[in-house]
Amino acid sequence: MAMNAKEYQALLRAAAEALGGAMHIVNADGITILYNEEMAKLEKIDIKNVIGKPFREVFSSIPEEESTLMRALKERKATKNQQQTYLNVYGKEVNTVNSTVPIIVDGKVIAAMEVARDITDIKNMSDTILDLQSDLSESRPVRERGIRRYTFNDIIGENRKFEETLVRARKASQNDTSVMLYGETGVGKELFAQSIHYDGLRKNGPFLAQNCAAIPESLLEGMLFGTAKGGFTGAVDRAGLFEQANGGTLLLDEVSAMPIGLQGKLLRVLQEEYVRRVGGTKDIPIDVRIIATINEPASELIERGALRRDLYYRLSTINISIPALRERKDDIPILVDAFLKKYDERFGKEIWMISDGAEEKLMNYDYPGNVRELENIIMAAVSMADEGHVLLREDIEIGDSSDEAAKVSGNLAAGNFVETGGSLAEYLAGIEETVIRQHLTANDGNVSKTAKELGMLRQNLQHKIKKYGI
Repeated sequence: MAMNAKEYQALLRAAAEALGGAMHIVNADGITILYNEEMAKLEKIDIKNVIGKPFREVFSSIPEEESTLMRALKERKATKNQQQTYLNVYGKEVNTVNSTVPIIVDGKVIAAMEVARDITDIKNMSDTILDLQSDLSESRPVRERGIRRYTFNDIIGENRKFEETLVRARKASQNDTSVMLYGETGVGKELFAQSIHYDGLRKNGPFLAQNCAAIPESLLEGMLFGTAKGGFTGAVDRAGLFEQANGGTLLLDEVSAMPIGLQGKLLRVLQEEYVRRVGGTKDIPIDVRIIATINEPASELIERGALRRDLYYRLSTINISIPALRERKDDIPILVDAFLKKYDERFGKEIWMISDGAEEKLMNYDYPGNVRELENIIMAAVSMADEGHVLLREDIEIGDSSDEAAKVSGNLAAGNFVETGGSLAEYLAGIEETVIRQHLTANDGNVSKTAKELGMLRQNLQHKIKKYGI
């Protein structure tokens, strides 16, 4: 039996709620036939003021030629993940990422559907970052602004393999080609990148860094290449990081997290040495050295399609692999000494050394978080230590050594789901924490690989790691 119009609307409304998105559907005449609660919350409009009314009447502030819904109706054009900035009926600016499709039956457009996601806070953040970067690059030198910059003198290590890496990095600083830094999370990739810049030929130029995993795809392109006025609704002329880094160095951290399509655009910029702002038509010459980082072997990233092979070859003119801390444990004593001095000063302590027991405990740990984890361990120990000049074994707290974690781990491994005295939620949280710790340790702290094994988003895993203090 065929469904009537009311039944179709109920079905669409249920689908929208199940998908969890903000949805707006107009019929062939531009009359709104579905406008769900999520969309109403996003646009701060009462549903009854939209349903059954012409789109152009309710959203008169949006030029018709810039409306993706109108474009879908009149031109049969679908729009995927397009950023939009517009004013709602109360004059408040709303930033969204929209996907819009025409609904075609028997060759005739009968409706258009739009699904939107609110990115107002993220958009404001990215604009602020770009404006701050621009202000900083045009103002006083970095040292005068009090922003810490690192050189090779700040990198500590005497391990033979590590010293070979340092020699290679110092040589890289004396030329102008692209560099690919590989190393696990926490090994100090940004320290190396800054050192290559500030001890190199471009030390008087700007050094800018962007974590490619931290910004949504819809905004990352604009942050890198800039935006042109009129390129999309509400767009303004804004220089991207490539323009701001002109004459200097741009660090692309976790470059493999960049969407494949955007990697292709980046490759074109590197080959042709000019950028075109999003929505613009003018080619802008750029002179920027690129340093990129990855925290997984390039061969694995390329094999699973996370990194374009041609982009990798373009970026890896010089390859530098930074060893993990477990591969240079002979450096732990001198690293600890440096961290003691640093945090003595910060916390007003006078801890001069660590006991043999504390050193043994530190030497017997594998550090999935590498040097960053060791520094955090020493920082915590110094901040919590009693008066005295020596850190003792009991002052050193290493996550995986807790009795409770070991107990839960043992029960889990043996299949013993015993009463723990806490609630079910607490018990399950303990199991979750233990499983995450075990997988992170097995993967040497590699968050991306662990997230893939556990079948969860990388961002969700990072949230869990922060939640459990792993």
